[in-house]
Amino acid sequence: RARLGDEASSSPAEKDAHRQFPVLVPPAFSAAIAAGGPPLLRQVAPDPQELQDAPGFVTDPVGDLDASAARGVIHKYHGRLLLIATGACAIHCRYCFRRHFPYASELAARDDWAGALAYLASDETIREVILSGGDPLTLSTAKLKRLTDGLEALPHVRRIRIHSRIPCVLPERIDAELLDWLATLGLQVVLVLHANHPAELLAAGDALQALRDAGVTLLNQAVLLRGVNDDPEVLVDLQETLFAAGVLPYYLHMLDPVAGAAHFAVPDEKAQELMHRIRCLLPGFLVPRLVREMPGAPYKIPLL
Repeated sequence: RARLGDEASSSPAEKDAHRQFPVLVPPAFSAAIAAGGPPLLRQVAPDPQELQDAPGFVTDPVGDLDASAARGVIHKYHGRLLLIATGACAIHCRYCFRRHFPYASELAARDDWAGALAYLASDETIREVILSGGDPLTLSTAKLKRLTDGLEALPHVRRIRIHSRIPCVLPERIDAELLDWLATLGLQVVLVLHANHPAELLAAGDALQALRDAGVTLLNQAVLLRGVNDDPEVLVDLQETLFAAGVLPYYLHMLDPVAGAAHFAVPDEKAQELMHRIRCLLPGFLVPRLVREMPGAPYKIPLL
């Protein structure tokens, strides 16, 4: 894994931002930066603006901790819940809404998922289990399989949904063992990719095809980020590039107001204008839903 920048050439404020949230960039994303330039670099390079307090930007912007139902189990919405599988990621995104999350005490994978499986067994309304983190695909396939062995014993659980940057930033992780596990599961499998800019998909094609061949449904969620993708041509190119790789657009998230990321925020009015523009340029099935996550809300809130 590559680290960006040179300690000797970084400003004191950049060094402080790095210490608060270390820079971590794998080789595939470093190569994508060479092609995509500043919009990709901005996502991972520390910025002195991260150290500035901004009204309304907090350490738990979407109310994860208030929705904790068991260790590493976040239960906000009817019929589905989310497991904090790990605190590890292959890449550190500066706008990450869980950059302050207390992973040390909130991991569902501890004790081979025992607490999470017990909670799931107690609530037969849950049809879908969402794996998040961190990035769940940084766990070993054996560890993931121990979870799904437990899920397959629960007749009310139908689907597993995996949220991951891995196919874009560490595509070699999509290996034969992982694909065999996914292909032989007795559950429907959805993988929600997280790509914000079309250049992020440069190295992902083979991994995405292999996932499709294993029977995985592929969706993408992006975050609307100032200086990254707040441009109609970039957003249109992103959706077209995704669909060419067999991935359907899902959500375009407004930035979660996490402390340290206010400089990425796009005003609602501009976001709505961008949606109007891309609707004029794309067929409806390629238009992602513009949404905001609100603590305590029963679903993601549409903005348009």
